[in-house]
Amino acid sequence: MKEIQLTIKALSPLAIGRQKPGGSISEAQDYIPGSVIRGAVAAQILRQPGVDPDQPGGDFQTLFVDEGAAIFSNAYPTSKGRRSQVLPATAVSSKTASGFRTEKPENGGVFDTLIDRFCAEGYGHLYDPNCPQDGGRVEPLGGFYSREGKQYRSQSVETRLLTRVGINRRRSTAQEQMLYSIEAINETQKKGREDSLFSGTIHLEDGGLAEVLAEYLTSSRLRLGGSASRGLGKVEIQSEVKDYQADTDLRVKAFNKALRDRWQTWGNIFGVPQTPLPESHEFFTLDLQSDAILTEQWHRTTVISPAMLCSIAGVEDTDLQVHATYSSYDYRSGWNAAWGLMKDVELVTNKGAVYLFSTPKIKAWMPALEALEHNGFGDRTSEGFGQVQVCSEFHHVFREDAA
Repeated sequence: MKEIQLTIKALSPLAIGRQKPGGSISEAQDYIPGSVIRGAVAAQILRQPGVDPDQPGGDFQTLFVDEGAAIFSNAYPTSKGRRSQVLPATAVSSKTASGFRTEKPENGGVFDTLIDRFCAEGYGHLYDPNCPQDGGRVEPLGGFYSREGKQYRSQSVETRLLTRVGINRRRSTAQEQMLYSIEAINETQKKGREDSLFSGTIHLEDGGLAEVLAEYLTSSRLRLGGSASRGLGKVEIQSEVKDYQADTDLRVKAFNKALRDRWQTWGNIFGVPQTPLPESHEFFTLDLQSDAILTEQWHRTTVISPAMLCSIAGVEDTDLQVHATYSSYDYRSGWNAAWGLMKDVELVTNKGAVYLFSTPKIKAWMPALEALEHNGFGDRTSEGFGQVQVCSEFHHVFREDAA
C-alpha cells in the first residue's frame, strides 16, 4: 500500500462553497474536500490527448473507476507541513476563553472528556467539568489541530467576500442588478504573514502508479473549487510517496492503559463502582476524520451499532459492545462535472464523531481496524467520506493536563 502525502498551497482565493439543500446561500468551506481534489485531478487527466476513460485496465480506470480506486482524503488547514487532524466531538474548552493554552497562556485550554465520562457513568456519578483555569463553563470545541511533540496548535483559515458583477453578453458591459458576492478562502493567513496550506493524502495499491501520479500532481497547475474562469482556485501541490504504515496496535494499547489508569484513579476517590470494568474486554474508539455516509438496513444512520461494525469490518463477534456514541448529522450535496448534474443529497455523520467499543477479541479486530483506517467505511470513500482514526491520542488529554 502506498500513500501520497499532499501539501497544497493556495496561490489565489479558493471558492470552495457548500450550499445547504433548500438554501440560497453558498458558504465557503474551511478545508478542501477529497471530492474536489479527485474531480480536479480527473478533469485535468481527461484533458490530456489520447486519454480514454473507458479503456479497460487503463490508468484512469485504475485511479477512478475500478473497485480498488484511489482514495482521496480531505485536505485540512496546516502550517509548516504538519499533519492536521479533526478534534473529537468529546473535546471541550472554556466558553469565554476557548483555545489551546500552548498558543496563548490566557486561553482556558482544551481537554477531552470521553474517558472521564465513561468512568463517571461506571461509578454512578454525573460528570460536569469546568475550566481548569478559571472554573468557568466549558463547551464542545470543534475544528482542526496539529501536534508537534507536546505542543498543540489549532489550524484554521480566513475567508473574505469577493464582490463581482454580471456581464451582459450582448453588450459586453456590466448588467444591471447582477451584483453578487463570493465567499472564498484567503490565499494568505494572518494578514499576509503566512501562506494558506492544506495537508491531505491519496491512498493507492499500485506503487508504480502512485509515483506517476505524485509526479503529475507536482508538475500540474490545478484549479480547485468554483469560479476558476474568474482567476480563483489556483494552487501549487507538493507530493511525496511513502509506504503506508499503520500504528493502530500501539494506539489501542495506549488507549486501554490510559482508560484503566483513569478508572483506578476514580476508584481511589469514589470506592467501588456500580458497574465493574470487564477485565476480559479491551476498548477501542472510532474517531471520524471526515464526514461519513452510513447505512444500516437500507436506512441512513449516524450511529454505528455492533452488528453494523461487524458487517463493515467482516468480523464475527457477538461479544462486541458499544458504550458511547457522540455524533451529529448534516446534509451534503455537490456537482458532478462529468455528468453535468447535481449529486444526490446525502445525510452525513459529521466529522469528529466518536464511538467507544469493547471486545474480548481485540486481536481478531486489529487487521480489520487497520483496514478501516486505510480504506474508510460507508459510501463514497474514494471521495474522502468515512475516513476514520482508531483511538485518537487526544483522548489522553485530561482536564488537569489541558493543552
